[in-house]
Amino acid sequence: MTGQRFDVVVVGGGPSGATAADVLARAGKAVVLLDKAGRIKPCGGAIPPRLIKDFEIPDALLCAKIRSARMVSPRQKTVDMPIDGGFVGMVNREQFDEFLRERAKSHGATRVTGAYERLSREGDVTRVHFLDEAGVEQTLETRLVVGADGALSKVARQEVDAEGPPCVFAFHEIIEAPRGQPGFDGSRCDVIYDGKISPDFYGWVFPHGNTVSVGSGSAQQGFKLRQSVTDLRSQAGLTGARTLRREGAPIPMKPLSRWDNGRDVVLAGDAAGVVAPASGEGIYYAMVGGQLAAEAALECLSTGKATALKLARKRFMKAHGRVFWILGIMQYFWYSSDKRRERFVAICEDKDVQYLTWQAYMTKELFRARPTAHVRIFFKDMAHLFGIGTT
Repeated sequence: MTGQRFDVVVVGGGPSGATAADVLARAGKAVVLLDKAGRIKPCGGAIPPRLIKDFEIPDALLCAKIRSARMVSPRQKTVDMPIDGGFVGMVNREQFDEFLRERAKSHGATRVTGAYERLSREGDVTRVHFLDEAGVEQTLETRLVVGADGALSKVARQEVDAEGPPCVFAFHEIIEAPRGQPGFDGSRCDVIYDGKISPDFYGWVFPHGNTVSVGSGSAQQGFKLRQSVTDLRSQAGLTGARTLRREGAPIPMKPLSRWDNGRDVVLAGDAAGVVAPASGEGIYYAMVGGQLAAEAALECLSTGKATALKLARKRFMKAHGRVFWILGIMQYFWYSSDKRRERFVAICEDKDVQYLTWQAYMTKELFRARPTAHVRIFFKDMAHLFGIGTT
């Protein structure tokens, strides 16, 4: 590739970067997908039907189909929330991410393995410096860069936002699925709202077919996540299951106020901070962010106007900003104490809450088809806020 100048170099080959590279390659652009080797991100692996449809994910990639969620309170009260007529897909990130990268390659993207270091510029040429698999510095010449290199993005810190987004640190263990064990359901996700498991987020038990992800997250300094996961496994009766691997990583909890440098860089995915508050859902929003970053890059390439890069954030926030705002308020209030967590789980018993929650999750839109249900939920929420709701 010496002497070749690309239209776009995408830094990071997760769902966001792979999606951006695929969109750009399909549009006929010369694009490089630069990604580290051997990286698997800790992730619950849930993807909604909207993602499966919009991004044409084959059924064979789904390692499980979830038909219900179980909410668990600090007092061990459980509330089951069945999905009426639908399911949530579960994927293993190792296979899922590789599928997306290979799909981008099949449409013309060039895959390069390496660790991003920095950018340099000379005239209108931007150079991406990276270390190859032998540790030797190499460069790629490009017109634009999509920074999709995760929550601790070097691209973001060097070019857009030196501080980066606020993060929750997540840790999980992948264990063998305890088939036949009483109480374990391979078609149900358990979400644990308990201050001992997480003081400001939640714990989870997410089935992945032959394996299970058991994890927790917290933004609190000094909170012992490994011990939290050990306690969660004991609580869920999973202590005896064989541990296959352990992983940890930061999860951003707020979109950055700016996603481009006004010149030749636009961010996407975790690098832009697009993980939903309260739920921690990131795959769908990462892929949408990658798509929008690619579309903004295409407009920039066609018009020569760097201001087009701002369209990625503008379009994302128009579509999803209100949902992020609401979820942020939910996390701030309901996750702040065990007393409030207990009430939050109690609210989940309400059939209107269950129906509207699943509809919003499945479609990625604030569901408005049943306005009377919203009114009922509003008054029930007020009752819980003032401590007069039942738990």
